Amino acid sequence: QVLLVESGGGSVQPGGSLRLSCTVSGSISNSYAMAWFRQAPGQEREFVSAIRYPNGATYYEDSLKGRFTISRDRSKNTVYLQMNSLRPEDTAVYFCARQANPIVSTIRSRYRYDYWGQGTQVTVSS
Repeated sequence: QVLLVESGGGSVQPGGSLRLSCTVSGSISNSYAMAWFRQAPGQEREFVSAIRYPNGATYYEDSLKGRFTISRDRSKNTVYLQMNSLRPEDTAVYFCARQANPIVSTIRSRYRYDYWGQGTQVTVSS
């Protein structure tokens, strides 16, 4: 069993920053991907970013490149999402998720992730 716990969400003004954390516990395979997705009210869950283990390759939704950065601390089994220059349209519940034995073509597909966190709310508003 794998448990993912997100933290770091909150309310911020446009242009502000937040850093989300996702701590992973339980049985973790040698090859996997950790990803962030987000879901706004009435919309589908969409891919934000992912990082692969063990090689550390990163992937981003094209429209978020340059504002969002994914990183990891292997000693803490934690993945981070640094979000800068936040906009009202970034408002959503952010989820972290794990995919075992990923390949490049499946990294962005939410259907290939088998473990999910409970989500953390990010609200960007003036």
